[in-house]
Order: sequence, then structure tokens, then C-alpha cells
Amino acid sequence: MLDESAKPLTYRTIWISDIHLGTPGARAHDLLHFLKHTHSDKLYLVGDVVDGWQLKKRFYWPQEHNDVVQKLLRKARQGTKVVYIPGNHDEAARQYLGVNFGEIAIKAEDIHETADGLRFWVVHGDLFDNVIQHARWLAYLGDYIYSLLLRINLVFNWVRNKLNLPYWSLSQYLKHRVKSAVSFISAFETAMVTETRRRNCDGVVCGHIHKPEIRRIDGILYANDGDWVESLSALVEHHDGTLELLDWQNATPKTESQLATVSKDVSGLAFKPVTKP
Repeated sequence: MLDESAKPLTYRTIWISDIHLGTPGARAHDLLHFLKHTHSDKLYLVGDVVDGWQLKKRFYWPQEHNDVVQKLLRKARQGTKVVYIPGNHDEAARQYLGVNFGEIAIKAEDIHETADGLRFWVVHGDLFDNVIQHARWLAYLGDYIYSLLLRINLVFNWVRNKLNLPYWSLSQYLKHRVKSAVSFISAFETAMVTETRRRNCDGVVCGHIHKPEIRRIDGILYANDGDWVESLSALVEHHDGTLELLDWQNATPKTESQLATVSKDVSGLAFKPVTKP
């Protein structure tokens, strides 16, 4: 049983993205638990917080989704510096770039400097997705298929839960094994790293592709904070500048077999055991 009285885990910075509020797939209950049990000086919302694409088709907004928004606003009022960088699913918010909404700063991108002096470019990443930019109809088709797979996941994992089996994602399984999807992810990562180098940054933090990862690519530190539909992941910076990828679903970071661990004296990155409150 989770200890609801446990003190929050404290960090210098937290990055989360791809929450997709407004869809049945959004794991709002789990995100509320994460927000309750973590605290940071700065919180980045790295795009696709609200899914405008799906809300245009069918309005879906249960109380827990409203509770997430209220929790984020409350954190901002209580002193956490909250930066919201809209993505493609909540691109309507881009018309408010430069505006502060309820103490939340809305930006197209940002440069974050870690405690140990590394400069990270923070951006959602959809502007470097060729499908989004040049074949938007295909992106909408992919979104429809992904939403369908998530509905199948709900039924499939309801059965697994009754059998006391852990969550398993059909959509992630297919995405990580279909050759075209793997090639797309690789091309996306390459584009992000190339642009990061052009901007003279040490690394990049992004979302968009729902694939939590942190590793060095051609000398650039690439960090994707994942999503709150399936991965339930967040990227965090400790007060000494160490970066860590949290897997809130399984209460521990991804294993070294899943994510490349880079020693701190080389990159400033490390993975530490995490116990969920």
C-alpha cells in the first residue's frame, strides 16, 4: 500500500510532457499522485498537456483532469516556477507565447542551465517531426490508430489486473518493433541532436514521441521525458545537477538494459534507485 503521509521527493527541476488531458488514455490519477509526492523549484510542462485534437472530435473532461490543472496552478501559486511549452496537440496555446497564465509562463522553448553548468535546450519536438510538418493527414491517421490501441490496452490490462499481472502496452510493443516506427524515432533523435548542437547547448530535453530515454548521442545529451499515457515517466534534476529518469509506474527508474547509463564524471547523468511514496 502506498504511504500517503510520506514527505515529497524534492528536486531542483522536473520535466513532464504528453499528458493528453481530454482523452480516456490520460493517466490523470497517477499524475496527481506524482504531483502530490514530488516538489521542485522549477517544473517544465513540455507539451501535449491537453489533447486539443481529440477534444475537437469528442469532449471528454472528467473531474480528475480538472484536478490536474488545478494542482499545476496551485504549485505555481505556491512558488514553483512553472514553464509551459505547448506541443502539437495543444498548439492552440502557442498564440499566447510570452504570456503568464496563472503564474505559469508560456514559451515556445527554453534554455535550462543545470546546477553543474550544463545548458539544455527544452522543446516539445514536434517541429522536428517530418510527418507533422509535411504530412499532417498521416499524423492524424496515426493519432487515430494510437487512440484505438489505447482503448484496446484498457480492456486488455483490465483483464491482466484481475489476474494480478502488471501493466503491458500493446502500442508500445508495436512501436518499438515495427521497423518504420523505429526508423522514425531514430530520425527524430538525430534531428533533435543536430539542432541542439547548432544552438551550442550541451543537451536537449523533449517529449513528443512517448519514448522515455536519456543517453549521449554524438556528444550531445539527449533526454526524452516520456509520457503520462503509458510510460508514466518524468525527467528530474537533483540539486547537484544529476539528471534522473523516473518510472512512476514501476516505482523505479528504467534498468540499465533499457537505458544507457552514462557515468557522472563524463556527462552529469546518473540513475538512482527510487522508492515511490
